[in-house]
Amino acid sequence: MDLDALIEYFFETGDPTELGEAEFERGLERLRIGFAVEREPGRRFALWTLMEALGVAPLPAEAFAKEPTLKAAAEDYLAAAFRLERFGESE
Repeated sequence: MDLDALIEYFFETGDPTELGEAEFERGLERLRIGFAVEREPGRRFALWTLMEALGVAPLPAEAFAKEPTLKAAAEDYLAAAFRLERFGESE
């Protein structure tokens, strides 16, 4: 999935930082609803990743309670993001 296209779709702009608070919250609500109704695993993971980047993703255990493979992938994603944030791009 193209994350830029997802941002454009849910926030109706390519740069959500330009939105006012109410517009941004509406975009987040659309994103949450999109995640809740999405059934295709790859799309659900992409939506969760976008939510995580925006700081509103549920924990992997909650988001993917019935999908152990996606739960593990989300946990791996968070671990990698933490390592990157803590130690930088290269070790």
